[in-house]
Amino acid sequence: MSEQDKNADSKSLNPFQVISSVFAAGLGVQSSKNRERDFNQGRAGVFVAAGVIFTLGFIAVMVVIVQLVIKGAGH
Repeated sequence: MSEQDKNADSKSLNPFQVISSVFAAGLGVQSSKNRERDFNQGRAGVFVAAGVIFTLGFIAVMVVIVQLVIKGAGH
């Protein structure tokens, strides 16, 4: 492994950084500093997978909330 590969590995994003970036971007509050970091250090596939998981989770939460509201309304 070359020195450049070692530096790239040490600069890669940890799972918490990926999750927080996807969450912030999904809510529309991602800072430009973090966006720059993500584009420079992150891998697109990781962000796509995390984005899909975030979206599916968000939809599931919305479905549960709507079901609870409907049950609470007596229907």
